Amino acid sequence: MKILLIRPKPHRSTIGLQSVMICEPLELTTLAAVLRANGHIVVVIDMILERRPLTYFIREERPDLIGLTGYISHIGVMKDYARVIKAVDRKISVCVGGVHAAVCPEDFNDPHIDHVCQTAEAFYKITDCVDLSPRLPDRNLPERYLKRYYYLFQNRAALIKTSFGCPYNCNFCFCKEIASYSARDIEDVIDELTTISQQEVYIVDDDFLFNRDRLIKFCELLEARNIRKHFLVYGRSDFIAANEDIIGRLAKNGLTAVIVGLESASQDELDAYNKHTKLGENISAVRILRRHNIECYATVILRMDWGKTDFKRLYQFLKDLDVVFVNLQPFTPMPGTDYWDEYKSRLLIPYEQPEKWDMAHLVVEADKLSARQYYAQIVKLYYKITITPKHTVYMFKRYGLKQTVKLSGGALRITMQYLAKIIRG
Repeated sequence: MKILLIRPKPHRSTIGLQSVMICEPLELTTLAAVLRANGHIVVVIDMILERRPLTYFIREERPDLIGLTGYISHIGVMKDYARVIKAVDRKISVCVGGVHAAVCPEDFNDPHIDHVCQTAEAFYKITDCVDLSPRLPDRNLPERYLKRYYYLFQNRAALIKTSFGCPYNCNFCFCKEIASYSARDIEDVIDELTTISQQEVYIVDDDFLFNRDRLIKFCELLEARNIRKHFLVYGRSDFIAANEDIIGRLAKNGLTAVIVGLESASQDELDAYNKHTKLGENISAVRILRRHNIECYATVILRMDWGKTDFKRLYQFLKDLDVVFVNLQPFTPMPGTDYWDEYKSRLLIPYEQPEKWDMAHLVVEADKLSARQYYAQIVKLYYKITITPKHTVYMFKRYGLKQTVKLSGGALRITMQYLAKIIRG
């Protein structure tokens, strides 16, 4: 069969991190490897980067089947794509998948969608794939795509996944609903790394800094095979705080940045999230990363019961730690998580507007602040933390003028989206 695998462009209402990062569609290149091994002709289309409309690719490629992937914020976009596809040629089979389809397949009930695939194996069954042996993604993407993939300051970044699911049970997190935790053999990971030409590598595990022995072996094999890459990973603060020797060795082997879910500046809030970390571990983790010249990309959850005093408390916490980069996420009770039933009656943004369920919109009614005031506090905190003279100079020195200006432009686009929310309330 001729198969198109398509990553959709986010809805214009989505406050998108694609303004500061666009990562390669690893899930589609992984599917492509198996499909091609079974004799199918596969074309991967990234609509985030394409200027031509979807109809162009349908008519140009004339596929038998189109696979669409996305997150909760893509539900409406994917349904719109399905309608466009069927309008061009109703004989084309439309399949949807992705992490949201894995947990909430009912959200894709639509007459224009033929199959909802909760697993890759379900998609392989639909496409009559017998040979499932290809283990590595087929990264044969157009150069016009590869040169534009990046994550903040990591240009031309490649993605690799070394484990699936999350070994922890934070009650706010959607990751634990997708799959039980399992990890690839580390030799297999190293073999895949040797096939990646890019210098920047984003390890997209839900938590890469988990198993101490596995990380030691990872470093040993990098050293033995003289693999020199720059790595961005996810990691928990409690592991970082308890394993500075491992962090130091990883730094010598290319670890340049860690996304750390600090989540809160309050121990009570951390306990309520079932995070099983201590506030002191958050503090230690940020300081350890700085000692080893590893960038810390902190993420924080903004609660619905916060007032201006709580935002000030968070600001002081981040300021004291000298955090440069932070992702502020208004609390979002994702379907399938422990919080969904508790908060679904308090939605400020209806679930029928999934394009705004992007971890940046205020989707639950706040207790003490209006929506306008809440968004204003978010913008104010972003600029008080990141856009300071000290941190601006730091970015120029570490990443250069071009990279800093590029990131600033993306941040400005996100700011304008927030300002529109503030004006409209």
